[in-house]
Amino acid sequence: MAKSKFYVVWEGKQPGVYKTWAECQAQTNGYPQAKFKSYESEEEARKMFVAGWKKAFSTAAKAASSAGGKGGGRASGDAVGADDVGVPDLDSLSVDVGCSGNPGIVEYKGVYTRTGEIVFQHPPISKGTNNMGEFLAIVHGLAHLKKIGSAMTIYSDSMTAISWVRKKAAASTLPRDASTREIWELVDRAEAWLRNNTYSNPIVKWNTKAWGEIKADYGRK
Repeated sequence: MAKSKFYVVWEGKQPGVYKTWAECQAQTNGYPQAKFKSYESEEEARKMFVAGWKKAFSTAAKAASSAGGKGGGRASGDAVGADDVGVPDLDSLSVDVGCSGNPGIVEYKGVYTRTGEIVFQHPPISKGTNNMGEFLAIVHGLAHLKKIGSAMTIYSDSMTAISWVRKKAAASTLPRDASTREIWELVDRAEAWLRNNTYSNPIVKWNTKAWGEIKADYGRK
């Protein structure tokens, strides 16, 4: 029987000590630069919560260093930081962009992470950038999930696009001219949707290094 763990969230939606991984995820998924870690005992977890994440991470790094070459390292299921979250939530929506040139022709789609089933797909846009396409894909996903009443997580492999969504504005330097009119109209509409709607869906950076290519990947790399 697996030992129970206690999860400290220093930076998240609601900092504190939690008794389950699900509770920890609820506080950290979609939160920029979330800081959290698991401990074997509640006493240790509460002590480190008070000590702060900098001391906790420093202590963990020293422990890992001293254990190097001796079979040491983090145990399976240990949670440390925003980029080390175990496995992705498969009951989610993943979005990605296909871009021929940057700027160039842009298209995007959203798929169910577990099955790869296409949920929505936008046809090629004559000229745009990869990040603009990622931004549109996330907002399209938010609008779709709100329409069907789903609070599932959305994964994107573009931190830039995720930050634009949180700021409700696409900070692209792509010039506005006749050749970019189509994508700018879509971006303006997406920004308006963000200003006029609320959502509870976590928007999470896909960990490509740990999980491989995002499930909506176009395979054009």
